[in-house]
Amino acid sequence: MFFKKAKEDIRAVKDRDPAARSSCEIYFLYPGVRAIRMHRRAAWFYNHGRYFIARWISQRCAKKTGIEIHPGAKIGKRLVIDHGMGVVIGETAEIGDDVLIYQGVTLGGTGKDQGKRHPTIGNNVMIAAGAKVLGPFKVGDNSRIAAGAVVLKEVPPNSTAAGIPARIVKQNGKRIELDQIHIPDPVSQEIRKLERRIAELEKSDKKENK
Repeated sequence: MFFKKAKEDIRAVKDRDPAARSSCEIYFLYPGVRAIRMHRRAAWFYNHGRYFIARWISQRCAKKTGIEIHPGAKIGKRLVIDHGMGVVIGETAEIGDDVLIYQGVTLGGTGKDQGKRHPTIGNNVMIAAGAKVLGPFKVGDNSRIAAGAVVLKEVPPNSTAAGIPARIVKQNGKRIELDQIHIPDPVSQEIRKLERRIAELEKSDKKENK
């Protein structure tokens, strides 16, 4: 079982990372692979009621790899954590098979509620760098979360979510008519108003000096 999972981990990285050179390099030097390996040990202790040892392993993992996975999190097959620095996966998070997670991703909660409070990630999901998925909802199979997105509600299968807060911009191969680039920024709008007002005052001052 151990060797089978190790082979799956290595194959998953090779399939997704063109920079991967050898199985040996992936197994010993890739922090994402190491973090998943350590999480399996931590999860075993956690599921057997050895919570202190489980957390000790997960904290050592965070220190060594920069990836913090709570021992209570459930992780499927062939998860790839690319680079991985700053990745945080909460206690009640669930991750399906063939998921790709980039650096800076958080699968977190939104408060101190008991029970399920972290997201469930479906199969074949990609979560890009810096994205935050916060709450006890599901991200559907084959979906994509854009870099820097803050996801606060369910994402349907075969969808792409982007923005803050995230909205569905593509579903089942069809783009949703939503402009994520030119969303009004209230701070930027106020700055422009001040700039226009300053320009008007400068013009008025010049006329008075004449």
